[in-house]
Amino acid sequence: MRAILQRVSEASVTIESRLFSQIGNGFLIFLGIEENDSKEDIDWLVKKISNMRIFGDNEGKMNLSIQDISGEVLVVSQFTLYASTKKGNRPSFIKSAKSKIAIPLYEKFIKTIQNQLTNEVKTGVFGADMKVQLINDGPVTIMLDSKDKE
Repeated sequence: MRAILQRVSEASVTIESRLFSQIGNGFLIFLGIEENDSKEDIDWLVKKISNMRIFGDNEGKMNLSIQDISGEVLVVSQFTLYASTKKGNRPSFIKSAKSKIAIPLYEKFIKTIQNQLTNEVKTGVFGADMKVQLINDGPVTIMLDSKDKE
């Protein structure tokens, strides 16, 4: 399971020209799911994200977590995080999980991270054509891969 974690001052998802979700200060998480991902990948990723200290303290140092600041979270599915660009110029997405596997894992990820946080976790719509807007604060962007936990 892969996540691109962006510290944002605001972010939103628009679907078919209608605002679907929006958050203020917090994390925009782009989530990619692979065929062999499991609950263990979710648990590791949620723990890592929940405790990631990348928000500024009183001295401006990145010492605070999303929980410390009561920040908001927006989760957007993104199968393209598993793009393979080894051959040619057209990416292959063969490593991305198909909907039958990915949707339940995506929903489980959302429920699991929601259990760690006080604010409601906002989402996009799995598989929809979404327009995502964000103001990256910093900029701070962190890549996480549950297969790189060792």
